[in-house]
Amino acid sequence: MSGGAAGGNLADSRIDAVDVHAFEVPTDGPDGKEQDGTLEWDSTTMVLVRVHAGGRTGLGYTYGDVSVASFVESKLAPLLPGADASSPPALWHLMGRQIRNAGRPGVGAMAVSAVDVALWDLKARLLELPLIHVLPAWHDRVPVYGSGGFTNYPLDRLTEQLSGWVDQGIPRVKLKTSRDPEGDPQRLTAVRKAIGDGPEIFTDANGALGRKQALYWARRFHDEWDVRWFEEPVSSADLEGLRMLSERGPERLEIAAGEYAYTTQDFVNLVQGPAVDCLQADVTRCGGITGVLETAGLAAAHHLDLSAHCAPAVSAHAFCAVRRLRHLEYFHDHVRLERLLFDGTLSPDGGALRPDTGRPGLGLEVKWADAERYRLYGTRTT
Repeated sequence: MSGGAAGGNLADSRIDAVDVHAFEVPTDGPDGKEQDGTLEWDSTTMVLVRVHAGGRTGLGYTYGDVSVASFVESKLAPLLPGADASSPPALWHLMGRQIRNAGRPGVGAMAVSAVDVALWDLKARLLELPLIHVLPAWHDRVPVYGSGGFTNYPLDRLTEQLSGWVDQGIPRVKLKTSRDPEGDPQRLTAVRKAIGDGPEIFTDANGALGRKQALYWARRFHDEWDVRWFEEPVSSADLEGLRMLSERGPERLEIAAGEYAYTTQDFVNLVQGPAVDCLQADVTRCGGITGVLETAGLAAAHHLDLSAHCAPAVSAHAFCAVRRLRHLEYFHDHVRLERLLFDGTLSPDGGALRPDTGRPGLGLEVKWADAERYRLYGTRTT
């Protein structure tokens, strides 16, 4: 089909059923592990939600512990059968009220996010439209930056990965830093040599540094390797520290945070001041697509750009509806996992992801035969 006028309708949009699944995929890092400034992990878990109505199925997902799946099943799935799928924001509000006492930030927000994405995907499929054409889109593509560069990668793998993205036409790449700060100069020098002077280098400390330590490295990163982005140099909960780094750091080095913002108030806290130069949001944590739309308005009102954190298969559609769009984190783990589990994933073209307007909804279909070996939760229903 083409992305023209709607060929479907919402006459039969009452939800029939919801099913929930979780899949755990081992990482492909050294000795099966990956590291950043503050965490080491050996697998990535996707919680997948499917919502059915009118002979169509919408899918959504989040990345988190398998407990998110049971949260969806116990608190959210019972709300949906018989509800009208034509207005995802109305159901988003209903779900938010439902989890008030169960816990909204963290697991609760991730559960709502997965269901909300599935509801938007379902609505678009009922209309037989690509999701980008159902959303209030400002853009037809989302610029990306290659992201990985884990702290336990040897230098040859680090440089091969980041230069590989540059070779694909992606003009900006990010590596993890600050687990061993004194080892970062060697890593950054190798990366700059491998990718050349043109592409931008981003860094991500994942909150590993103290305020003064982060300020020291911010200046070195900028002055010695022309780093333009320093993500979570201190904990994202340290709003004063982020604000200090934004105000006192190099002018061309932007301070970023927001991937762990779960509620609207979390984003309000970051934009007041502001505490960041560029705001981030994760569609699988911040309340799904409805949450992204709300956050996009907040960012625009505070004259800040919004950058998408990970989950490229969903973010490529969702962030086309962000007026002050900056870019999308094309994260190694999520790219790899989404390709394993779905048909219809997107590949960068000219340094951007462009939603496929020839497929309804997100354009994704589960590769059940490939997914089953990774199953942690739920049973295959179709």
